[in-house]
Amino acid sequence: MNRSKTRWYRELTRYHWFVLVVAALGWLFDTMDQQLFNMARVPAMRQLLAPSETEAAPAETVAKYGGFATSIFLIGWASGGLAFGVLGDRIGRAKTMLLTILIYSLCTGLSALSVGFWDFALYRFLTGLGVGGEFAVGVALVAEVMPDRARPHALGLLQALSAVGNISAAGISMTLGVLGEYKLVSGTSSWRIMFVIGMVPALLAILIRRRLKEPARWEAVAHEHVAEKQLGSYAALFGDPRWRKNAVVGLCLAFSGVVGLWGIGFFSFDLLQSILRKRFESQGLDQQTIAAQLAWWTGITSVMQNLGGFFGIYAFSVVTHTLGRRLTFAISFVAAMFSTALVFGYMSDFAHIFWMIPLMGFCQLALFGGYAIYFPELFPTRLRSTGVSFCYNVGRFVAASGPFALGYLTSTVYAHQQEPMRYAGVTMCGVFLLGLLALPFAPETRDQPLPE
Repeated sequence: MNRSKTRWYRELTRYHWFVLVVAALGWLFDTMDQQLFNMARVPAMRQLLAPSETEAAPAETVAKYGGFATSIFLIGWASGGLAFGVLGDRIGRAKTMLLTILIYSLCTGLSALSVGFWDFALYRFLTGLGVGGEFAVGVALVAEVMPDRARPHALGLLQALSAVGNISAAGISMTLGVLGEYKLVSGTSSWRIMFVIGMVPALLAILIRRRLKEPARWEAVAHEHVAEKQLGSYAALFGDPRWRKNAVVGLCLAFSGVVGLWGIGFFSFDLLQSILRKRFESQGLDQQTIAAQLAWWTGITSVMQNLGGFFGIYAFSVVTHTLGRRLTFAISFVAAMFSTALVFGYMSDFAHIFWMIPLMGFCQLALFGGYAIYFPELFPTRLRSTGVSFCYNVGRFVAASGPFALGYLTSTVYAHQQEPMRYAGVTMCGVFLLGLLALPFAPETRDQPLPE
């Protein structure tokens, strides 16, 4: 049989499938916790910053501190990613994933106990530590276990399935919205219930991962380099010109997409809530009913965004086989810029949720499919987890300025506008151009084996 004509998934053994499913579950639960935060951010800020129990915090304050909380979360994400990326190269991929899952699941639950902004921010920082570490070791594990031809497809599928985690979070939000509307739960405190639920499924993945073995590729390299102490070393990463260049290029690519998604795209929930709150208040609805309605429509928006994202991520993994990594990235950056500007510039009606939001999700999240495929191809086995973490997570340190910048533009620069977040979001879309500027320096890795 001609292997080039064989479907990639036919090359996988039962253990290959086990690794892919387990890694996908870990990243799925990880992204679910991320998305719960995005949907809980506004109601949490409105309650935690409220001057009194009967008075909600002003919209400007909510926008400002919501940006601060997101930036702190991203800083924790970046810090954990850097630390656990090194640990993944030194002690193994499977062991490190167990630690990251335990951290992000328990700290998500702690967020439900918040009594003010600063303890909420602390819990989000700690959650970020675990969230940041999971991605790099997960993609390194899958990349090293899969056959070469199946690797890009498997990594694309792994990242695409993360959208299921986001959609699960949306389902939780929508369910709580319905329960709140019927006064079965408190609509104004449903964000606390979200965080309690968010810690449960991730704990299940720990039991599954006990059966995981470290990749044979990593085991061989670990024994070879243990005496040289070059496993998971930033000195080794930046001491070699080839790996140093790849790390800087990857960092630039990740920064552009992370700011675009976390500094702009996920704030479409906040924009929607601002638009709908005015509409519901004009209809004379009480605050609990409004909170329930907003939870429902925020969930719908998340589902639409992540349905688009699922197909966008998988589309990247398909298109890149024909066009190569660099050209596919270039198309994705341009599409993400224009689709995001469209949403923030023109979204105003319920109907827009069902076509503008999926379009933006498709274009923005396609980039993250590229990161999962491309970053493991840039580094050798002894530095793979470290290198992927550097690209994906140092970018977050810089990207933490994105939500802060959006909050500042919304609350200060464009505060005199009727809907300041629109102007802030469109202004920040220029960040996608930074990814385009890095592409001429990016190596083309299509149809090449992983570097050793």
